[in-house]
Amino acid sequence: MLIKVKVFPCSKENKIIANSEDSFEVYVREKPVMGMANRAVFRLLSDFFKISEGKVRLIKGFKERNKIFEIIN
Repeated sequence: MLIKVKVFPCSKENKIIANSEDSFEVYVREKPVMGMANRAVFRLLSDFFKISEGKVRLIKGFKERNKIFEIIN
């Protein structure tokens, strides 16, 4: 399953808001430096979908706010 994620780094708290079935807003406390924010998004998505971090893949948007992730069941 592919999902669209808009990331908001340097937020006050870590949270996920589901806009639709395949569109999410993810707020993380980490700064977008050296992939720290991306790693935080991996952790939050794996907790949200109740899967391991290895089943979450970043497909597009490594250095952008808008990203596409693949969730492997």
